[in-house]
Amino acid sequence: MEILWWLAFPVGVTLVAMVWAAWAGRPERPPSQRDSDAAYERFASALQKPHPGAGRRVPPAALGRVSGVAVRRGTPGPTRDSRR
Repeated sequence: MEILWWLAFPVGVTLVAMVWAAWAGRPERPPSQRDSDAAYERFASALQKPHPGAGRRVPPAALGRVSGVAVRRGTPGPTRDSRR
């Protein structure tokens, strides 16, 4: 009988998981109409505001020469002054 004690932990974890799944899967309470109306008004007013970056254009990044081979940029090498 003592050899079956190793089953106690998996059975306990399974029971805890079943209780958690039943609690997490319970039906949600219906949201009150007042909360959703206020949230809709906040959302509508946020959409009416101008976007902060609407007028700015982002310049395209300079690609330079494209060879089709990905090359990592290494650490900068020694300068002329440090070689002396």
